[in-house]
Amino acid sequence: MESNFQATELIFTYVGSGSLYGDEGIQQSNLVLNNQTEWQNLLTQVNAVSPVSDNFEETTIDFESYTVIAVFLEVKPTSWGIEITSVFENENDILVSNEETEGDATILSQPFHIVKMPKTTKDIVFE
Repeated sequence: MESNFQATELIFTYVGSGSLYGDEGIQQSNLVLNNQTEWQNLLTQVNAVSPVSDNFEETTIDFESYTVIAVFLEVKPTSWGIEITSVFENENDILVSNEETEGDATILSQPFHIVKMPKTTKDIVFE
């Protein structure tokens, strides 16, 4: 039986982005956070060297309604960046796309981007 499911672009909300110093101990990763404990642990890590989350749009997340997605690159020259560009709901999963911007600088940092999207139980796949 053929499905009539149409892939839908999901609206996501910016939470925070920028660059870490690289000394926070966060590996290059794509994270899906579904509860307050996971979120608090991440905030503690991003704030390990300086209060990075002070610049976030929000730090209180309603995990009954939202899932948080975070993308961290490896440590790179400071002018590099990362941005989550789209989130699509497919029949069996959620596809997250992001775009890296290349830079050339001598100081190293770790770019990241964090958003929240409507709560889901589907697998989240990063492109």
